[in-house]
Amino acid sequence: MTLRTAFTGLVGVEIPIALAPMGGIAGGALAAAVSNGGGLGLVGCGREDRDFQDRELDVVARLTDRPWGVGFQSWSTSRQSVEAALASRPHAVMLSFGDPAPLAGPVLEAGVTLIVQVTDLEEAQAALDVGADVIVAQGAEAGGHSGGGSTLPFVPIVVDLAAPVPVLAAGGIADGRGIAAALCLGASGALLGTRFEATSEALLSAEYVKAILDGHGGNTERSRVLDIARSAPWPSRYQARTLRNEFLERWRGREEELETDDAAKAEYEVGAQNADLSVIPVWASEAIDLIESISPAADLVAELGRETEAALTRAGRTIVA
Repeated sequence: MTLRTAFTGLVGVEIPIALAPMGGIAGGALAAAVSNGGGLGLVGCGREDRDFQDRELDVVARLTDRPWGVGFQSWSTSRQSVEAALASRPHAVMLSFGDPAPLAGPVLEAGVTLIVQVTDLEEAQAALDVGADVIVAQGAEAGGHSGGGSTLPFVPIVVDLAAPVPVLAAGGIADGRGIAAALCLGASGALLGTRFEATSEALLSAEYVKAILDGHGGNTERSRVLDIARSAPWPSRYQARTLRNEFLERWRGREEELETDDAAKAEYEVGAQNADLSVIPVWASEAIDLIESISPAADLVAELGRETEAALTRAGRTIVA
């Protein structure tokens, strides 16, 4: 079985999988490995950090000759950063969280595939209005930041709204069965984040990856606590799903108090400097229970492709009397 979809045809990849551009985690080596494995690797530039951006885009451009891209947070990224990234000749640029309009122009003018991630129908329509070539419909099961809706009902609604623009499903997808389900919902592929945290190329400590492998979906929680503690001015509509830790437990429900508590923020800063997982966020999807091992990212893409094919084959053999 060949996994050809509108997405694979548009961006020139073999497997309908894209790497979520996780800021500070999805660097050039991880993006290149995903692309070399047949998916679309996306470097996560996150909030403004031009040193990281320049370094990691150089890495991915050196390590792969296959399609790759770069992802930005719309609410915190300048047009200049997008234009600088385009000089590295990515095949795709992904914009997430916020109004894509101020950043879409340079991407479209360069003839580069524009991917826009959305968390509700208003955002989906805005993405279509700016000319998105691909839309990512993200559900709240996702690790890290997201909107409030669930992936399963959200994806087909966006598929219907966006047609014929291809849609990728995101949020709570960590194996081939999830990718197959996304295809059955009408999506053209899936965007995976947390699953790729457990790869040898992710920019993460061994302790962090162990927390992912040991974690459970029931121990994840969406909250603003850790964003407030680290003074990350995320729009309040986008809460972040992480593993629960001691700091979150202590400040849950006390967000307004935390906003003005300098001592608590100083405590957080010390924890961050020491990479203390009882304090800092471990971004984790509700599908974390499906992650049991660390793999090279290219091998993981191939494995996910095989799992997707197998799941679709099983579904095709199902007979309903």
